[in-house]
Amino acid sequence: MVRHWTRLGLVLALAVCVVPPSSALGRDTTPVGHETREQLTAAAGTLVRLRSQALVQPARHSGETVPDEIMGVLIAPDVVRTHARTLRELENRNRAPVQGGPAYTGARTRLDAASATRAGDHITLEAVEHTEVRYGTGKMTQSVRRRFEFVTKNERITLTGESVVDPEAHPINDLDPADLPPKSSAGGR
Repeated sequence: MVRHWTRLGLVLALAVCVVPPSSALGRDTTPVGHETREQLTAAAGTLVRLRSQALVQPARHSGETVPDEIMGVLIAPDVVRTHARTLRELENRNRAPVQGGPAYTGARTRLDAASATRAGDHITLEAVEHTEVRYGTGKMTQSVRRRFEFVTKNERITLTGESVVDPEAHPINDLDPADLPPKSSAGGR
């Protein structure tokens, strides 16, 4: 009987060790305050607006750089580098809605926050990007759901990543998947 209880105790102890923390299960997420959500939306929105503006021909935005801080939100160095490369690629490409068609003449983008939740030191902003680009006598509009990842450390918030929620969506102001560098397996976000 003692042996049976010893095994049961060992099994229960191992089970407790294997169960992920409640934050990993999504139970400890809490909404962030209105001001923080607005701050995160403004920072993320600035990056997508810069990319939309890079589409407009002629490309005269090459002097504009990706900031390393927006409204008190730090932008992680690898995010700054990725966005700078994306801006250069979009500026140097003769982007048009159809091959050989008229180039884009204007772009407007806004980001509407759907939710912003915190789990420990991670914050996730879910938002919808609305972009309108004009060309010749026409215009095209697109709405894309995006997810922005942030981390907090010593009361500072840092934007560490961005992704498109719908894998079938092809945002007009993103690089084509074939143009993206291969993902590195050596390191964080």
